[in-house]
Amino acid sequence: MTEKKILNFGAGPAKLPQEVLKQVQGELLDYHGEGISILETSHRSKVYSNINDGAQRKIRDLLSIPENFKILFLQGGGTGQFASIPLNLIGKTGKADYIVTGNWSRLAAKEAEQYGQVNYVLPESKRFVGHPPRDQWKFSPDASYVYYCDNETVYGVEFPEPPETKGVPLVADMSSNFLTRPIDFTKFGAIFAGAQKNIGPAGVTVVIVREDLLGNALPVCPTVLNYSIMARDNSLHNTPPVFSVYVMDLVFDWIKRQGGLKEMHQRSKIKSEAIYNAMIASKGFYSCPVQSESRSRINIPFRIEASTPEKQTELEEKFLAQAQVKGMIQLKGHRSVGGIRASLYNAVGVEDAQALADFMLNFYKEANN
Repeated sequence: MTEKKILNFGAGPAKLPQEVLKQVQGELLDYHGEGISILETSHRSKVYSNINDGAQRKIRDLLSIPENFKILFLQGGGTGQFASIPLNLIGKTGKADYIVTGNWSRLAAKEAEQYGQVNYVLPESKRFVGHPPRDQWKFSPDASYVYYCDNETVYGVEFPEPPETKGVPLVADMSSNFLTRPIDFTKFGAIFAGAQKNIGPAGVTVVIVREDLLGNALPVCPTVLNYSIMARDNSLHNTPPVFSVYVMDLVFDWIKRQGGLKEMHQRSKIKSEAIYNAMIASKGFYSCPVQSESRSRINIPFRIEASTPEKQTELEEKFLAQAQVKGMIQLKGHRSVGGIRASLYNAVGVEDAQALADFMLNFYKEANN
């Protein structure tokens, strides 16, 4: 009996490459002949030191990170960085600009208000469908940094390119599209990304911060959130998430074997185009609320259009149920917006996205017969 293939479109924790999972499985009881599991290995050991340092070298190579940026492996997830960023960077002027384009940048701005003055660059909105015209953006003349979320997972809004800040340090939450395309580090002061989307299991957050921004933490900044201390101690001030860093290190190897960021970027375009093209072919049966120029390559929310809200709910529940039968899981939209959402992270194959697109078209045809 053939096992049904599971196609995981979850927003996170997300799919990991099968090659990586098999390697973890093979090494779990005895890591490289040490006689113990990586789960039991001391973070002060040479074994972990090699993993920690190796992962830093690999990510620096993958992203072409300049030498004047420190790479940190921290805990607390993206939410922890909502506090860490202002605690470490707002001290210069006590002010920061926040570009709010969705749920996560909004939460980050609210967190930052506890530590300084926050200026909202964009007009307030309760519905996020894209980026307002640049003439509506209002930056502060004395902000310590400008913050934005490069890709909003809930609403499916992605920046096609980094915003221009005219020399003010730019800080980006790239948790959901990290390592899916190259990054020009000349435009950034700091970038962070929770691992559980594209680069590993939950538990570790990558922070890449320019050296000249270190040393300005607020007096109230906890030691565990202080970038300067963590950089000085090579992310080993306290016990790091050893297992998460180990798996992340293997994912870096996998990305390199696949062809690096150039290949990841190309695949992300092919995968997202398959889903958006299926929507277009449905002639309005499926709809995406996001403006075309702001649509995410990674997280694609959509609705099924119907004559009444009740009929819409019925069709969407039927869609999700039939998808589940076919092994397509975790397609339900975020609880705050409803509908359907496909997350196309690096480990989601082109063939997986095409299978979903084919199912979308078949479901559309059956619903209209």
